[in-house]
Amino acid sequence: MSSHGVTLADLRSIDLFDDLDDDALSQWLDVVSCRKVQPGELIEEQGDPPAGLQLLLSGAARSLLLDGDRPEPVGRQVAPTWMGAIAVLTDAPMGVRMQAETVCRIALVRPADFVRLTLAQPSVHRRVMQTIAPVVRRINDIEHNRERLASLGTMAAGLAHELNNPAAAAQRAAAQLADALAVINHALRAFVESGVERDDAERLLALHQQALDGAAGRAALDTLDAADAEDALLEALEQLGVPEPWRIAEPLAAAGVDEAWLRAVAELAGPATAKALGWVAATLSADGLVAELQDSTQRMSQLVGAVKRYAYMDRGGLVEVDLHEGLDSTLVILAHKLKQTAIEVVRRYDRTLPKLTIRGSELNQVWTNLLDNAIDALGASGTIEIATRRDGDCAIVEISDDGAGIPEEIRESIFDSFFTTTQVGKGTGLGLETARRIVVDRHDGSIAVDSRPGRTTFRVALPFRQG
Repeated sequence: MSSHGVTLADLRSIDLFDDLDDDALSQWLDVVSCRKVQPGELIEEQGDPPAGLQLLLSGAARSLLLDGDRPEPVGRQVAPTWMGAIAVLTDAPMGVRMQAETVCRIALVRPADFVRLTLAQPSVHRRVMQTIAPVVRRINDIEHNRERLASLGTMAAGLAHELNNPAAAAQRAAAQLADALAVINHALRAFVESGVERDDAERLLALHQQALDGAAGRAALDTLDAADAEDALLEALEQLGVPEPWRIAEPLAAAGVDEAWLRAVAELAGPATAKALGWVAATLSADGLVAELQDSTQRMSQLVGAVKRYAYMDRGGLVEVDLHEGLDSTLVILAHKLKQTAIEVVRRYDRTLPKLTIRGSELNQVWTNLLDNAIDALGASGTIEIATRRDGDCAIVEISDDGAGIPEEIRESIFDSFFTTTQVGKGTGLGLETARRIVVDRHDGSIAVDSRPGRTTFRVALPFRQG
């Protein structure tokens, strides 16, 4: 029995030590320390350096993956078993939170002792590797799925923000167009009821066309000129006894009609003058509203096209694409985030680059991660530069920002799994690791970073053809 109350029988119950004799197992007994953990108490915290190998002698514990303030269960450990080997062997922060579910009795082996004894005893080393490999794969799969969902969430949020303005404009224009058409229909009925003769109707149509032509060929007035023109027409409309003249003064003034034109309409329309002027103003408004609807729907169509290019919804597997399509589509997706800043985006594209053969939309996830990181690095203002060029059989994409830079002491670790500079729960640490995996493992390319204060550049090299 150790001085901490742990016995050889306790350790013998742990399958990690199944192939050890008593002499070998005694070496572990010499280095353990024992503690009791109450239900709900933390055993290890995600993001913290590991305390060591945790030997769960009695009780049950849960592994939780933090997603913001919400912990996601990823595993349950019931004694006798062992925990925490992955972080110790990789010298990495804890990838999950470990929390007691019941009262737990735990024997702790400090990292240095665990590594020393594991390397000295091949049977233990072999069992560790066999056991943790599927655990690592499971955690990585969870994180990679989360990255893909985060990328999809970014795309959905960006699309929602960008579609909101043209959709609202289209809805508003459609409602106003319905009102304008109602005015036009009532005016035509009023002409018939007031007995406007055929010749007079033809002259009214000519005056109507004159106003339409004037609106089509007239540049927008500046604020002062527009106000003066409206005031002059408003006074003339009041003299003609037109009810609520302010409703039609603006479109008529924008069309450039004058008092002589108003008098000509009044002479032809007689008692239907107000309806005639309302008819012309409604037609002028309708033309503008149709143009606004066309602009809004075209903008929505362009956004949907950008998302389609971003996700390559109609293409699967290996596809041949223009590299710049993906970069520009990603910028569209992130436009809502850029609009909240004074960040300038500078494109320096080599448009002569051949098309790339890539795997679906995976590269757009790389651009999303790199550009999103650059936006976060700059904060409220700065410059992001996106440059493309050719280097032999590869296309080079460089995404740079003029932010504070990446500290030298962490620069070598930024592509590692679970490495993050954000607070626990604010990031998975898989963004750059995912980017590295997609570029290197999936596309036979390379990704590197150069950073100093005022200039950080991520450089991605991609072969034009996949093997």
